[in-house]
Amino acid sequence: AATKLASAEKLMYFCTDQLGLEQDFEQKQMPEGKLLVDGFLLCVDVSRGMNRNFDEQLKFVSNLYNQVAKTKKAVVVVLTKCDEGVERYIRDAHAFALSKKNLQVVETSARSNVNVDLAFSTLVQLIDKSRGKAKIIPYFEALKQQSQQIAAAKDKYEWLVGRIVKNHNETWPNVSRKMLSAPEYQDYVYLEGTQKAKKLFLQHVQRLKQEHIERRRRVYLALLPQAFEALIPHLDEIDHLSCLQAEKLLEAKPDFLKWFVVLEETPWDATGHVDNLDNERIPFDLMETQPAQQLYEAHLEKLRNERKRAEMRRAFKENLETSPFITPGKPWEEARSFIMNEEFYVWLEESVYVDIYGKHQKQLIDKAKEEFQELLLEYSELFYELELDAKPSKEKMGVIQDVLGEEQRFKALQKLQAERDALILKHIHFVYHPTKETCPSCPLCVDSKVEQLLGSRFTRHQKNPLADPNVDRINLVILGKDGLARELANEIRALCTNDDKYVIEGKMYELALRPIEGNVRLPVNSFHTPTFQPHGCLCLYNSKESLSYVVESIEKSRESSVGRRDNHSVHLPLTLILVNKRGDAGGETLQSLIQQGQQIASKLQCVFLDPAAAGIAYGRNINEKQISQVLKGLLDSKRNLNLVSSTSATIKELADVDLRVVVCLMCGDPFPADDVLLPILQSPGCRPSPCSSGSSVLL
Repeated sequence: AATKLASAEKLMYFCTDQLGLEQDFEQKQMPEGKLLVDGFLLCVDVSRGMNRNFDEQLKFVSNLYNQVAKTKKAVVVVLTKCDEGVERYIRDAHAFALSKKNLQVVETSARSNVNVDLAFSTLVQLIDKSRGKAKIIPYFEALKQQSQQIAAAKDKYEWLVGRIVKNHNETWPNVSRKMLSAPEYQDYVYLEGTQKAKKLFLQHVQRLKQEHIERRRRVYLALLPQAFEALIPHLDEIDHLSCLQAEKLLEAKPDFLKWFVVLEETPWDATGHVDNLDNERIPFDLMETQPAQQLYEAHLEKLRNERKRAEMRRAFKENLETSPFITPGKPWEEARSFIMNEEFYVWLEESVYVDIYGKHQKQLIDKAKEEFQELLLEYSELFYELELDAKPSKEKMGVIQDVLGEEQRFKALQKLQAERDALILKHIHFVYHPTKETCPSCPLCVDSKVEQLLGSRFTRHQKNPLADPNVDRINLVILGKDGLARELANEIRALCTNDDKYVIEGKMYELALRPIEGNVRLPVNSFHTPTFQPHGCLCLYNSKESLSYVVESIEKSRESSVGRRDNHSVHLPLTLILVNKRGDAGGETLQSLIQQGQQIASKLQCVFLDPAAAGIAYGRNINEKQISQVLKGLLDSKRNLNLVSSTSATIKELADVDLRVVVCLMCGDPFPADDVLLPILQSPGCRPSPCSSGSSVLL
């Protein structure tokens, strides 16, 4: 039956979002008059209301129930505002329902949206008995379940926001459109409403912004020490300045804007500069923050510590230089107790002092060795009358040490006896075989330095009118005894083409050979003829006698050239080779012949080649690889103008020299070779001499 309801002009609500915002939504009013009603929700406010008596409310509800009961419709008692409910009110309401034919009671909170659906579903079940009976849940239990549901929905929604929103500059309208179809967004909005969803979004964006600002802050603070190092690296400049005073000093630096940017608005993290990733300069107002001030203090302390450590290094070095206990070769373990104090250990690690001590020891040892070398030169008579191999006997070494033993320069190397003995042997070797390699100053030998200077002045590819124009021809003297020279000449010719051409590095050269086996003072055995000017000499030996023949022949050839302007033999490139012997070795071992050959090569200042291995030699002499090596060396010498030119124009030019100047430089002279030679070499008319070694020039 129809029931008349007095609800004129009452608004109907569908969503909690409309509460307080009625004017913003369509206003739909309850109809007045009779309408079909199937059931009633009898609402009882159990909160503590102002100027309201609960007992009177309950009396009103009891009268209202009596009227509703007459309709024979289903009734459910709904306790509202249970989130603010009074326990007594709730008990009384339950007692009322129990007294009225055991009415169903549902505890609700519209504000918290707890059990609201349950109230309606309970009424529907009473109306339609075919529906399953709804389980009535007490308010606090329902609130707990709903809180868990909301928390789960919130977690899913926050995950959705975190996945979609990566930039703190995102806006709610843009993001909400993207999330509209997502179930995580729909579930949370259903439970909590759009405003709370927006609030969580704004919290996430704010968190992103703070994280971005913090990252930028860390970048700036990491860059700040570098800016201090670049702009204010000296302690004297800032030692007594506060951070505020240092800021003014920084602004005055020429490179200030390279490291800092002065913003029109502050603070920097509230301006657009925070999003300008292309500009990594430090906002200058960051200097006013505590972390920046702490970094400035740390920079100041660092400079002070560095100054103190430098002072400790200087003090330690002074201790080393003034201490009489520090001698060449003394180990650190022995010296430490004499030079270290407690303050040294406070400021620097022991490894630093060990490094300084090692460098100081090197200076002491180098100086002591230099002075000892001078001592050896002063006592040069001690090194006369040694064997040919320049190896003194134990007795001779004892005599040398006895004579030098009283000298302070000898005693200075007392802790380096092995090195001192090595210096003595090296000096003896130099006395008997004076070369760049055996020079005590090697690799700073003056001869090497002069060659470097001339080499840099006259490059390999420099065009020189004095160079041999016939660069494709090689004239080679082969010096040997008892048929060695002729046999090797035949073997080399066997490697040539039919017209005596030989291939070196892919290029064909004409090869002219002159084997010599007799007295070189005879014209028939002379190194030079009117038609043959040698570019080099290959010296062969296979015994002590043949080695003596080679030495005598070279000396005779050089003696015959002394005083002549065309003294070619003096600077003729030589190569000494031990070839395989025939038959019995005559008691001479191969190793002995090699050692003798090396000594002679050192004396003659020529190249020594090891003997050919068995089985790879042509005939019984040297292999093709060694022949190519010799010829290539002659070509290099020829190209570098270290050979005698056979042209008459060259001889005439040398004959026209008016003045010969000999410049003598000693290893160890206080004046470097550059100062002496560069003024001469830089002269426009300066050129290399073709009839001399690499140490002569023409002007």
